[in-house]
Amino acid sequence: MNDSEEHTPSAPIRASNAERDRVEAQLQHHYAVGRLTLPEFEERVVVAYEARTREQLDALLRDLPGEAEEPGRPANVIDSHLLIILLCCSPPAALVYWLVSQRAARRRGSQLRALANGNET
Repeated sequence: MNDSEEHTPSAPIRASNAERDRVEAQLQHHYAVGRLTLPEFEERVVVAYEARTREQLDALLRDLPGEAEEPGRPANVIDSHLLIILLCCSPPAALVYWLVSQRAARRRGSQLRALANGNET
């Protein structure tokens, strides 16, 4: 490999979908605790999903404090490993787990919408 084909350390590193999702989760956390207004949150999420590099993602969080705890997973994500194990061992239990997870996700989503509507008025 010659020098022109090697990855230079100063070249920007491209962001992955998982990194964009992680930034969105952090922005959701900062919105939930009141550090971002709804318009700021929405604007930053749009920019996060349009970001091509890690530097662009980092810029979205630069003015927000780092948190000791990781923000929670998005509300609509279930533990796929547990679901697979339940499907193998007890399909009815897997169905119940999936239904309960979906119901909880809808509740969290409606609570976030209610919170957002309360902040707009």
